[in-house]
Amino acid sequence: MAINPNTDFTAGQVLTAAQQNRFPRGIVALTTSTTSSASIGTTETVLLTASTFTAVANRYYKITYYEPVIQPSVTAPGYMTFRIRLTNTSGTTYQYADVEPVAGGADGQIVALQVVTTLAAGSTVIVGTGKTSSQTFVAYGSAAIPVNRQIIVEDIGPA
Repeated sequence: MAINPNTDFTAGQVLTAAQQNRFPRGIVALTTSTTSSASIGTTETVLLTASTFTAVANRYYKITYYEPVIQPSVTAPGYMTFRIRLTNTSGTTYQYADVEPVAGGADGQIVALQVVTTLAAGSTVIVGTGKTSSQTFVAYGSAAIPVNRQIIVEDIGPA
């Protein structure tokens, strides 16, 4: 990945628009949820959808998808797959992780995915999805959890 960092500034220097455009723009989409998902099985399902934002060509975006408590049923051996995708369950996959459940299903698990990528210019929706190979799970949300389920999309600078 080519990186286009900003320059060093000195007192009295004129700040240009090109230099301003090299600064990161921060959070462009944020969605949090305090509610639990329905029981998720072997069909890939959207668990969380980021708010729609307008992506700019030739910029890097850092996408973070976080599920603080996953409660698997563990009625059969298998694994859970989580993805960061574009638009829906058939969209481009930007990152994924396979998670093996804890035996007995009593312990919740944390899922945290992160990716840095460029996006096509225009209206954009990022989703977090999940499915299992053989059992079911719930992505647990509650106002009592200090950090809730979330997707964060950050503009981190020019490509």
